[in-house]
Amino acid sequence: MSAVYRTPDDRFTGLPDFPFEPHYRELASGLRVHYIDEGPRDGRPVLMMHGEPSWCFLYRKMIPPVAAAGFRVLAPDLIGFGKSDKPTSKGDYTYARHVAWMQEWFEALDLRDVILACQDWGSLVGLRLVAAIPDRFAGVVLSNGGLPEGQDPPAAFAAWRRFSRWSPVFPIGGILQRATKRDLSPAEVAAYDAPFPTRASKAGARIFPSLVPLGPNEAVPDQKRAWAVLETFDKPFTCAFSNGDPITRGGDAAFRERVPGAAKGSHRTLKGGHFIQEDDPDGFVAAILDTARAAEQSQSG
Repeated sequence: MSAVYRTPDDRFTGLPDFPFEPHYRELASGLRVHYIDEGPRDGRPVLMMHGEPSWCFLYRKMIPPVAAAGFRVLAPDLIGFGKSDKPTSKGDYTYARHVAWMQEWFEALDLRDVILACQDWGSLVGLRLVAAIPDRFAGVVLSNGGLPEGQDPPAAFAAWRRFSRWSPVFPIGGILQRATKRDLSPAEVAAYDAPFPTRASKAGARIFPSLVPLGPNEAVPDQKRAWAVLETFDKPFTCAFSNGDPITRGGDAAFRERVPGAAKGSHRTLKGGHFIQEDDPDGFVAAILDTARAAEQSQSG
């Protein structure tokens, strides 16, 4: 593996609405994963997984109400993002490697009966975890994401993939703003920029769109194997997509049709753009709590 960048702690001082204590776990590779761990340790875990090019700051409005409801909320930063370590070569990033890194972290914490809340790349990685270790999950809430298996990319995604690869500038905070309906404050935009002060620190963020298996991609066989497991997953599976995301609009249909647990999901349409955690955090939280209640009823029944 190439050089690894670790964002200095002082980049994260004074972030708005982000009072959470950092936690770290070192993987066998030597890479360090950062995660938030809030709420009672004996509460049912709710795993909030972020996407591209954000980090767990995205969930800052959702963590407190879910923790206050008695759940243990875990929000990790994917390798290459947030406070987690960042290999500086794009070649160090593969889809399979990301799944393996997060599965190693997940199993090191010995998480069980988990409710997964995921969006964007949080879905690409999180749903693969569900497929790899389904017995560890009690339910899923999916927003603005999916598990593509080689389909043609939507035009909006193809444009985003080209931009991420070729644009001479890659303003992370500005990208978040463009994919969010509400106006972010300057401090919020700066918080999304905070993990990425150098060009090399953005290697993961730059390469992620090219790793998505839309079109020919080495990950397609793994995706098809994962779908085969999801097609047997009968625990509550809720779709909570937004009404204003051009990239994932309509993406809930496949899950509703193919995942048995979707019959137990309290599906809803959230209001906002791609980064729904910024636009409709309350709606996303409600979907999580409803799904957790359905999981309890399922287990007690």
